[in-house]
Amino acid sequence: MSEADFDLGAEAARLEAGEETGAVVTFTGRVRGGGGLRRMVIEHYPGMTERALTEIAGEAARRWPLSGTMIYHRHGSLAPGDRIMMVATASRHREAAFAAASFLMDYLKSRAPFWKKEETDDGADWVAARDADEAALERWNE
Repeated sequence: MSEADFDLGAEAARLEAGEETGAVVTFTGRVRGGGGLRRMVIEHYPGMTERALTEIAGEAARRWPLSGTMIYHRHGSLAPGDRIMMVATASRHREAAFAAASFLMDYLKSRAPFWKKEETDDGADWVAARDADEAALERWNE
């Protein structure tokens, strides 16, 4: 976690090391513009957030045969178009890498302790949890 931006290619390349890795899947989230959005402010509690991300990555590694996982999440003030986060998974086969990346995203959207406030032309509001994000977790409990 950092306030600084990250290099998508460099982060993905770290997971490509090793002859056994046959697939690396990455997902990058960005601040969407529109609706008068000026910036998004992301807050977290250091220590608590790192533990939660480590637990989520560990659970993915228990469920799928992964050779690596990476979660990078920014905090602070971000403008439309800025990168917010990235998850990457590496495995011998693509199915495990895709499933694990999707799992990580679903859990990050609903369980990672980040708080987002959108500042628009009309004022500022905290972003509420979405029912669709909670519902997405159900597929991992089967």
